[in-house]
Parts: sequence; C-alpha cells; structure tokens
Amino acid sequence: MKKIRWGVLGTAHIAEKQTIPGMQNAKNCELYAIAGRNLEKAKDFQNRFGFQKAYGSYDELLEDPDVEAVYIPLPNHLHKEWVLKAAAHKKHILCEKPMSGSAKDTREMFQACKDAGVILMEAFAYLHSPLMQKLKLQIEEGLIGEVNFIESMFYTPGYEDNIRIHRETLGGSVYDLGCYNITFASYLFGEVPISAKAVSHFTEEHIDDMTCGQLLYPGNKRAVFSCAMFPHQRGDRSFIYGTKGILEVPVSFNAEGTQKWYLIEGEKRTAFFMDIPNNYMLEVEQLGNCILNGETPHVSAEFSIQTAETMDMVLKSCGY
Repeated sequence: MKKIRWGVLGTAHIAEKQTIPGMQNAKNCELYAIAGRNLEKAKDFQNRFGFQKAYGSYDELLEDPDVEAVYIPLPNHLHKEWVLKAAAHKKHILCEKPMSGSAKDTREMFQACKDAGVILMEAFAYLHSPLMQKLKLQIEEGLIGEVNFIESMFYTPGYEDNIRIHRETLGGSVYDLGCYNITFASYLFGEVPISAKAVSHFTEEHIDDMTCGQLLYPGNKRAVFSCAMFPHQRGDRSFIYGTKGILEVPVSFNAEGTQKWYLIEGEKRTAFFMDIPNNYMLEVEQLGNCILNGETPHVSAEFSIQTAETMDMVLKSCGY
C-alpha cells in the first residue's frame, strides 16, 4: 500500500498522547519527520515514535521536499500562520481544532490551500468515529422520531498551567471544548445555526473557563451546551431528543473501545454497543485516502467554515 510521508509540526501534548500514536497505526501513514522548537526534544520524539528525521525548527521540516503532508498541533493562535506556510510549501495539512480564531481567518486558510492545490482538513477526530455515523443513521431512520432538541456537555480538569488558559493563545472553554459541542449538534442536525446566545464566566486571564450556550437552527430546532475547564473529573454526556424517544450518549468525545449508548422510550431503556477504533488513526487514514484516492474530507471546508461562523456568534454573545 502506498503511504503518505507525514511531518509533525510540534511536540504538543495532543500530538504526543493521541495523534502520533494514532498515526503509528494508520495503514497509509509513514512517520517521516518531526519538528520541535529545539532539536533535542524533536530527537526525543524521533527515538520514541520512530520518525526518520528530526528538525529543530518548523521551517526546516517544511523545506524538506519528501514531506507530503503535515499535522499541526500548535497552539490555536499559531494555526493560521503555519497552515499558510505549509500551503506555500505544497504540503497537505491536518490542522488541530479550532481551525483559527475567526471565520474570516478560516476562510482565508482554506482559500490559500485551494490556490496551492493542497488539502486542508480540521482535526475533529471524533467526527470520523463510526459511533457518530451510527447516531446520525439512527436519527435519519426515525428511531426517535423527529429530532428537534440536542443537549451536550463537555467538562475537563487539568488547566492549572496550560496555554489554553491564556488570552493571547486563544484560550478558553469555547475554543478548547465548546467547538466539540457545536460540531456535535450541527453534524447530527445536518444544518447550520441561524443564531446563538451564550453566557460565560471569565477568569483573571480574561478567558472563559465556563460557558453555556443555545443554538437556534432552521425549523425551530435547538441545541444547548455547556463546557467548562475546571471540574475535578472529565465529564461528557449528550442527549438527542425526538418525538418518539431520546438517545442518551454517555460517551467521551474521541472514545475508543467498546462503547454503550441508550434509547429511552418512557420507562424502557435499550442499550446499544459498538467497538470504536482509534479516532486519531481514522482521521489520518482518511486524509491519506483523500490525497491518494481522491476521497472527500469527512470534515469538509464548508463544515469548518460554518463551525467558525457559529463560534464567532457564540464568542460575540458571551463577550469574549
């Protein structure tokens, strides 16, 4: 099987713990090059994960003609800069979510990649999960009747000393977590919100560590969400309400292994089970198939731009 030679721009936690291990198992991925802010750290990743080359700067990696695609796990405020640079070097790109700090920047990034003839995909790994595809199918088949309301929550701890708590790096719960809630509802509804309202609690760093929001979709369909960065335990849970029943999804975003969710019909609860592969592996394989076989990205440019537009509405409403 033909493999894509990948370069990774950065040694971020998400790359170390999630995406690079997923890349190791992707059938069409070759771990070719890793770049860090210093060569020593890049070489550590090279030795641990089996990269063929290590670079002490991101520019050096982009100048390597053998790199075909790059993964960008850098802080949010650096996404646009390095997407544009990677596109100028004719590299296909998987960029961590959120794509950028605004819809304007997101549109510019996709246009630059289109002009350069390369593929850009936003790294919402969970949207590649067969669980998400199954939920959408159950809705489309009418399992719970007409769906008009979705509720989701996403809470995580561990932000005491982290780039996600600083304003200058586009930190905050909406950028880090709320983008999952928003895409979850929009993917399942298959539509774009027409308005958004949100309220937030802000820290001394002037970032939102908790936000509650409401999204209004065509046909008076609604989604509500809450996201927070300070609980002691991670908490993900979603409910999809229909005229005939409810789907309860007590599954973490990017969950792996055997997962369970429920159909609630009055007092009756029916459990569904599914084995979920590593979602990070799936997104890397899918972008590889786009490059090699002309597949369409599961997370399309249109979807990412629409998500960024919704994020703009939420952030404006909450006063970020």
